[in-house]
Amino acid sequence: MQSLTGVVKHYDWGSADAIPTLLRQTEDGTPWAEYWLGTHEAGEAVLPPDGQPLGAWLAAHPASLNPGETSAFGGRLPYLMKLLSAEQPLSLQPHPNRAEAQAGFADEQARGVALDDPDRNFKDDWPKPELIVALTAFEALSGFRDPDATLALFEAIGVDDEVLRPTLGPLRFRAGAAALAEVFLDCLTLDDTRLSILNEVVSAAVKHTSDEGEVGRFARLAVTLDEHYPGDPSLLAALLLNHVELSPGQALHNNAGVIHSYLHGTGVEIMASSDNVLRAGLTSKHVDHAALAAILDFEPGPPAITEAVADGPIAWRYQSGDPEFCIWRLEPSPDAAAASLPGAGRARIVLVTDGHLLLTQGADQLELVQGDAAFVGSDEAPMATGDAMAYMAAPGM
Repeated sequence: MQSLTGVVKHYDWGSADAIPTLLRQTEDGTPWAEYWLGTHEAGEAVLPPDGQPLGAWLAAHPASLNPGETSAFGGRLPYLMKLLSAEQPLSLQPHPNRAEAQAGFADEQARGVALDDPDRNFKDDWPKPELIVALTAFEALSGFRDPDATLALFEAIGVDDEVLRPTLGPLRFRAGAAALAEVFLDCLTLDDTRLSILNEVVSAAVKHTSDEGEVGRFARLAVTLDEHYPGDPSLLAALLLNHVELSPGQALHNNAGVIHSYLHGTGVEIMASSDNVLRAGLTSKHVDHAALAAILDFEPGPPAITEAVADGPIAWRYQSGDPEFCIWRLEPSPDAAAASLPGAGRARIVLVTDGHLLLTQGADQLELVQGDAAFVGSDEAPMATGDAMAYMAAPGM
């Protein structure tokens, strides 16, 4: 059992206070968007007090990874655990699956595209499915809403069908993924017609922000996105997506190819250890329409909201089916007996978000309080006690 210190990421969309509060650190006036716990080279966790990188420690202690993990993932942690706190909407983005990542990375390497080139799509050859568990009320966009429901929402806020026809017409006359693909990709390019439609939509939405139910939520979403990205044509594309509101403890799973954006809130995120992000809108960064067309899943359907399932006396597991990761919520209580950590035989990272957690293995003890994290090797089987809420990540295999 080893204490871990993660890496803070200061992106513009982050909150100034949520992550410092969770980590019991002082706000510094900058946005604290993410806190990384893993071995990814863009932000590797270290072991205090000497600051040894976790990857180097794993290389020196190979028994901490079981043989199956080493064989499947090349001796590295296959997951990246994060705290994420969004004060404003992130860009629209999908991530590739493994085959797409390997092919895309190899192609850009062969063409000599530098890893720090702003037009580069694939930073590594790993997939990047992800799951976020809400710590606060959390808003997101995820996957495509049924087109009939989208058209009904535009109608409910008073946007005339004739206004929408030049851009959204295919949704009225053709069903399914092909129509969504055509409309979505068209909405990523600004012209006078789309700008006029966007202005009509926002003007109509302002009149319905106090409405109840789905119509009010749709109207408030349109106005909020316009406040952050005024005149951006991809706002229309964003309004084609499912609008998700998570309560604390609920999770959202975004598989490879699923278009999504986190809008507001704080959560614990788990993903494959990759930095592959294809921007699709609500951004000033590079947008590659051809790559998006190849990777995006345009099939409409409900978002993959996930509830935790009990997995032992102190643990609840969030199911995802991804081989690179799984995640549990841990809630030991003072009146409960010591319990084994789930995920035995796998390399795990534990992050305490409230209270205190005591891990005991033989004569060794490690006490963690809010904001503390630890690595637990596959060759360790500690018992847990305390009065805490914590999250634990492990390979999903």
